[in-house]
Amino acid sequence: MNGIINVLKPPGMTSHDVVAFIRKVLNMKKVGHTGTLDPEAAGVLPICVGKATKVVQYLTDKQKHYRANIKFGAVTDTYDSYGKILRESGQVIIDPKVLEEVLKSYTGTISQKPPIYSALKVKGKKLYQYALEGKEVDIEERPVEIYELKLLDMAAEDEAMIDVLCSKGTYIRTLCYDIGEALGCGAYMSQLVRLGSAPFKIEDSNTLEEIKTAASENRLDDILKSVELLFSHYKAIIAKPSALSSIMNGNPLYGQGVQQGFEELIQNENVSIYGEDGFLGIGNVLYDADKQRLYIKVKNIFI
Repeated sequence: MNGIINVLKPPGMTSHDVVAFIRKVLNMKKVGHTGTLDPEAAGVLPICVGKATKVVQYLTDKQKHYRANIKFGAVTDTYDSYGKILRESGQVIIDPKVLEEVLKSYTGTISQKPPIYSALKVKGKKLYQYALEGKEVDIEERPVEIYELKLLDMAAEDEAMIDVLCSKGTYIRTLCYDIGEALGCGAYMSQLVRLGSAPFKIEDSNTLEEIKTAASENRLDDILKSVELLFSHYKAIIAKPSALSSIMNGNPLYGQGVQQGFEELIQNENVSIYGEDGFLGIGNVLYDADKQRLYIKVKNIFI
């Protein structure tokens, strides 16, 4: 059994809890998630099964889409509603126009300092472990990309709902904290839902109960997605049957081993590799200076 399950993670479970659940339901050990989602957050958590675990690195690099609520007027040690309140500003009234201007300033490439209560490792140790031990640790700022940041609604005078399209490694809790600091009143994230982890969207996700039912009724094929979905934007080539053995061993693939698509390739681009029976894996187009021609370096085989 190989593929990706678009799981709708409920609040209150860690990403590891979801992996453990899937392992038990499928009776498989080779199961992995594609990027941690905070325990109290809900939403899309793609889970890779079987040989699809090889694509985890490609899924974590994809854009993420979030919807978050920001509560203004207080700061917590975790940057969310589950932490200890460190300071309060009293009653605040947020002007939506002022907030929108602040949001604009956080669009594009920005620097973020990950929250101390996070699973990010520093010197081989998770940050939250330092926090629980009461130890201070230097946390370096990291560049992240905010592609879109929109104000959707003012849920109250002191609470806003935002929509965020961002790169991997973006902490929405930190974004909420930083927005509060920019406004001068402090803020924390009060709610978070991941709407998408490209190409997986929340409207196509499966609850844990639905996955359990599908497994008991032998309908897992209905929810398992092929790994080729991740590479649908790559150019595709079809290898000749005579080249399959060489490809499976990771050997370079030259034009004479390609049945269709080689003439359209450009140096340094990624390609999807197909056989006559379907998707095999991915490769990268390189130039052989000695032979003065292009070839495909096989990167990963997923069958």
